[in-house]
Amino acid sequence: MRRGGLLVSAFMVLAASQATAAGIDLSKPYGNKSGCINKNGQEVYAEDMLLLTSEAFVTVASACTFTEKKVQADGSLVVKASCQAEGEEGETPGQFTIRKSAKNAKRLVIADEDGNVMGEVSRCK
Repeated sequence: MRRGGLLVSAFMVLAASQATAAGIDLSKPYGNKSGCINKNGQEVYAEDMLLLTSEAFVTVASACTFTEKKVQADGSLVVKASCQAEGEEGETPGQFTIRKSAKNAKRLVIADEDGNVMGEVSRCK
């Protein structure tokens, strides 16, 4: 009986973590104003461009393609990526944390692996 209880508890924790993961839905792109303008390709140049899709994180000077995504216990999403910087050859590994904004649950905050906030983005229309 106890074993079954543990199995049910494990299942409930798994279901809860999947529900939390659904809270960060990257099926549609997120960006700041210039990032959303560029969601279908480079249309305008803007120093502050941020674009987040289910597959990549793009700024004016770099593009990072996701290689792994892990949902954390707090509902945030940690992504590992292969990044290319403008003007540099080759790729470098990167890691980002994506979480809901404390100020506005409809916005996402993107931070680098040191916890430095790179920007806040909204779902593109």
